[in-house]
Amino acid sequence: MKRRIIEINQDKCNGCGLCATACHEGAIAMVEGKAKLIRDDYCDGLGDCLPTCPTGAIQFVEREALPYDEEAVKKNMEEKAHSCGCPGSQPRALETQAVKIQQPKGETAKSQLRQWPVQIQLAPTQAPYYEGANLLIAADCSAYAYGDFHNKFMKNKITLIGCPKLDMVEYAQKLQQIIMLNEIKSVTVVRMQVPCCGGIEMAVKTALQNSGKFLPWQVVTISTQGEIVE
Repeated sequence: MKRRIIEINQDKCNGCGLCATACHEGAIAMVEGKAKLIRDDYCDGLGDCLPTCPTGAIQFVEREALPYDEEAVKKNMEEKAHSCGCPGSQPRALETQAVKIQQPKGETAKSQLRQWPVQIQLAPTQAPYYEGANLLIAADCSAYAYGDFHNKFMKNKITLIGCPKLDMVEYAQKLQQIIMLNEIKSVTVVRMQVPCCGGIEMAVKTALQNSGKFLPWQVVTISTQGEIVE
């Protein structure tokens, strides 16, 4: 039968794996560092994977393909879920002990966080603290990689964090609403120097373009060694 189905351009694919994570049917897999549609009958043609691709490598096409098989998808996902376990292993009881960590005298490690919540998917689209704010949109890992993250990036900014590889949400629309509904002064994006972080940069770029507002914005990239990449 002829139907709508995804097509992945192997030349554009950067191997970030965001599409494979976004596909709830298991139709996409990483093969030799590239995303590939492994079975036509697993693809429902809804395209949850399209907005996650930072390089625009995925598109819809009309072609001859097997019909979507919901039962086959369910069976496949159940098998995957079972295979993630460790048959035969017995969980060990863990002993926990509460430890009070005291800050050494003379040290001042003041948090620069100015609002809560900080996760993009939990943050409201409109709030008083957005008004006149310089917005920091950062990948989760960047705060752990860069030692002076609070003072260097968070100070005097409203901070929103997320991971496009782990969060099954589309950031662009949420960020667009925040930009449109509030008087944001500037946007700073802090990402890691890894392919999957391209998703958060692309989401911000899309949000700014679709908001209709012209705001100053910049992207800062952190290496896996915790250094700012010039």
